[in-house]
Amino acid sequence: MIMKNIFKLGLISLLVLSLSSCEKWLDINVNPNSPTNLVASVDARLPWIQHHYQYAYGSASMRAGIITGALTLNSTTVANGLLAAWNPAQASSTTPYQGWFVGAGSNIGDMIATAEKQEAWHYIGAAYTLRAMGFMLMLDWYGEMPYTEALGSTLTPKYDDGKTIFEGCMAELDLALTYFQKTQPTTATPLSKGDSWNGGDVQKWIKMIYGLKARWLNNLSKKSIYSPTEILAAVANGPSNNAQSSVIHHVNDLSDMTGDVIIGDPLKTSYLFNTTAWSDGNRFTKFYTDLLENTFTGGSGIEDPRAAKILPYRQSHYVWDPATSSFKKGFIRTKGVDVHKSNIRLSGGPLLMAFNTTTKKYFINSTNPLRLGDTAYVGLRSLCAMTGATTTESLWKATDGTILSTGTFYTRPESPTFIMTYHEMMFIKAEVLFRQGDLPNALIAYKAGIRAHMELMNSKLAQYTGSENPAKSPMSTTDIDNFLASAAVAQTTSQLTMAKIMQQKYIAMSLTQQNWNDMRRFNYSAGNIGNFGVVYPDFDRPFEFGTTGATKLPGTSKSQDNYWMRRMMGITHEMNYNSAMLRASNPKAFDVDIWSVPVWWDMQ
Repeated sequence: MIMKNIFKLGLISLLVLSLSSCEKWLDINVNPNSPTNLVASVDARLPWIQHHYQYAYGSASMRAGIITGALTLNSTTVANGLLAAWNPAQASSTTPYQGWFVGAGSNIGDMIATAEKQEAWHYIGAAYTLRAMGFMLMLDWYGEMPYTEALGSTLTPKYDDGKTIFEGCMAELDLALTYFQKTQPTTATPLSKGDSWNGGDVQKWIKMIYGLKARWLNNLSKKSIYSPTEILAAVANGPSNNAQSSVIHHVNDLSDMTGDVIIGDPLKTSYLFNTTAWSDGNRFTKFYTDLLENTFTGGSGIEDPRAAKILPYRQSHYVWDPATSSFKKGFIRTKGVDVHKSNIRLSGGPLLMAFNTTTKKYFINSTNPLRLGDTAYVGLRSLCAMTGATTTESLWKATDGTILSTGTFYTRPESPTFIMTYHEMMFIKAEVLFRQGDLPNALIAYKAGIRAHMELMNSKLAQYTGSENPAKSPMSTTDIDNFLASAAVAQTTSQLTMAKIMQQKYIAMSLTQQNWNDMRRFNYSAGNIGNFGVVYPDFDRPFEFGTTGATKLPGTSKSQDNYWMRRMMGITHEMNYNSAMLRASNPKAFDVDIWSVPVWWDMQ
């Protein structure tokens, strides 16, 4: 891959855009006809770097949601449909790489140089934080990647191993802290002018950096260098309440029609909407709905109040009302697609449903009796301006006003993006303390994590005043308290298990790359990490996993590393333009089973 070309394309993506986005942040105040690396101001450049990094992370997270069994697709032939079968195609590898190198990373060096001239130290702190975040995503995703020679003048940069990238990213976080701890002169551009994540709040950036340290250090749980003391110290300096969490607040703006130069998606909408709910093809799985409904193996059967806010509904004119012995208009919540134990995708499903505005009935356009029940699976689709929204409400409706999908908490255009949160800190703390045998304090942190996540969700849900969407109302304090006191949640140290901690973390970190990192750390459902037992019950390869997938994941036993998805294959650009360096980075780099090779932190 030619880094100079990436630099040029990234620069063009920054300078040719002259539209409003992400509230006030994505504005360019320079001449778009004269793009040079010296023109863009730090406050014009930072929000674009943030945007493209977050798109890279969002696209990785959507695919991680497929790998970790939360999402599946109706299509079995598109790249992500193949990923849902654990028969991965190289096409699924590209977008995170593209978002990071082309849109974000290529602009960081120039932003640092410009910031140094005016002593805008906080922009330099943000730049090194983002560099670390981007390259750590590359490590999590691909294992090896150009790092020390990346984003420079070298046409064929060498690949660095995971250890080098990890240590470099941690050092960059430390460097970022030194810049955030400096006082900028009054002549320097204030961070608040360009920061689309934390509004220029330096203390939030510092909390976020320590949160990243805690996350990444905890990902070393298979390594001998794993340090509970370091992790807990980082947690202590990370977000200690929801107000200190870093959250991007997106909007469904009807003027958001220009689109991203690289991807073409809207600019103010949430990244998980852009990657997950643009169309009607994605569905939640039974593995995911079972977690929320507590119907997994060993579950209590007590429904989580978050289920009503996260899972999508469709509106029906024929909901049976036992009180009146008649049908009435109401909402039906989705069922989860059983990708682990049923042959639903092998038999052509789940098919997309249609709605007849005359009969007011849903139907499946198929004569196959096995498919007629596919109306039970409600898609995640929401509407933005580009896909036909005529109001800022993102409900997907039929022409007669019937709601075809309410969307989901995480994937609407106006959904928040949780970058670094208090609840993640609490689940990391619970895991580390559990490993140390401090069960009383692990229990406290575990329950604090659950409550914090529910309350952070509520802070967004409370903003949806007057919505006709039944999923856009806060959970009641009573429902939260009752759930936390129920059999669905460990109440004593004897009831607390690593599985309970990680299941709750999985829900709180829904559709994030970190869930895939966590599953790899515990070898999915192999049950062979420490004495923790099976941490993710009911999880396995998809039922449809077949002979082609077995060439990519050749393991035959759950205890084998190569039974599971471990990384993504390097992208075609690297194979075409930097093949010698890619081949030298890993002896299996070009092999069909590279998908099953653990990344550096995923092995002892």
